[in-house]
Amino acid sequence: MIRLERRGAVATLVLARPQMGNALVPEFLEALLARLREVSADRDLRVLVLAAEGEVFSLGGDMRRFQREYAQDIEAYSTRLVGLLNETILALIDLPQIVVAAVHGHVTGGSLGLVLASDLVVLAEAAVFKAHYVSAGFAPDGGWTAILPRRIGASRVAACLYANRAIRAEEALALGLVCELRPGLAVRAGAQALAGRIAAAPAGTLV
Repeated sequence: MIRLERRGAVATLVLARPQMGNALVPEFLEALLARLREVSADRDLRVLVLAAEGEVFSLGGDMRRFQREYAQDIEAYSTRLVGLLNETILALIDLPQIVVAAVHGHVTGGSLGLVLASDLVVLAEAAVFKAHYVSAGFAPDGGWTAILPRRIGASRVAACLYANRAIRAEEALALGLVCELRPGLAVRAGAQALAGRIAAAPAGTLV
């Protein structure tokens, strides 16, 4: 579900639930949290690359599973899921290592929080950020109201939320949400190369 790879001072966490669009469910976030704690405790690691398998980075909450298994207990499930998502976002922000996200495909709903919590983002040229909260009938979470307004302004976020407006790659770069764009197949390699350069820098230069 979550794969951890190590190479020298660089670790890579891979969201590996591609058959479900790397959708967020409690056990998926619990596994991610456990891996983040493992990385945090390893002082030999200086950089973490966050990547994903499949055609998308993450489709956010698993709506099919929600409708199938939890429709009768919406509040309890939502509280657990959002709590774990917030804990995961905070763990990424507080990580002592620098986090480089390699992002491709669609990033919808709360999964954008994983991107916003990263220090640097290498984005695929065809990638799209989209809220989908209004169409799904949910309140926004995952950094859409807590983090994103500070980056791009409240009015832009409101348009994304209320009108379900997408943020495409070129706009994300112009807004400063990402540091570079790459062709889809080169995103992970680009992030790994960036992570390698950061890890090779003198220790005192990294905050």
